[in-house]
Amino acid sequence: MSETSEPSPDVQDAIGPDPSLLIVDDDGPFVRRLARAMEARGFTVEIAESVAEGIAKAKANPPRHAVIDLRLGDGSGLDVIEAIRGRRDDTRIIMLTGYGNIATAVTAVKLGAIDYLAKPADADEIFGALVQKAGERVELPENPMSADRVRWEHIQRVYEMCERNVSETARRLNMHRRTLQRILAKRAPK
Repeated sequence: MSETSEPSPDVQDAIGPDPSLLIVDDDGPFVRRLARAMEARGFTVEIAESVAEGIAKAKANPPRHAVIDLRLGDGSGLDVIEAIRGRRDDTRIIMLTGYGNIATAVTAVKLGAIDYLAKPADADEIFGALVQKAGERVELPENPMSADRVRWEHIQRVYEMCERNVSETARRLNMHRRTLQRILAKRAPK
């Protein structure tokens, strides 16, 4: 743990008796900054910058808490969730991504994630999601999804249902394949 003051008893109660936290993200500066912020809040942090490293750490020492990026250089963070769930079923897992979509969020939750946050998520949002009590209501967003975002989410959901087959997705959406490829290559609209 970094050299900071001890977290308050309220924070320690929120975290629980096992403060272990695994952060898996391939953005080195972000993962180190988040690790420092979480250590300051009372967690005992391990970091991994790849799916392979995340799986190895999850198998060697399954954490009580985890923050996992969806898209990593060597694969999907969903594989790390499966590895954690194979060793420990009480881990509180938060999925992070810059490419948020409903279909992937559903898959992450089915695999055992308790929340799904879009990047850039700050340390306070991540901490709040990690220590949120079961049944607690999440605050409603100030800015609901735009029509462009709703359309993008629908396309992503169909794409996931078609097992990421671009041709089949284009056929089902009655859309030209190249148009669909351009949409899939872009980040989600706000």
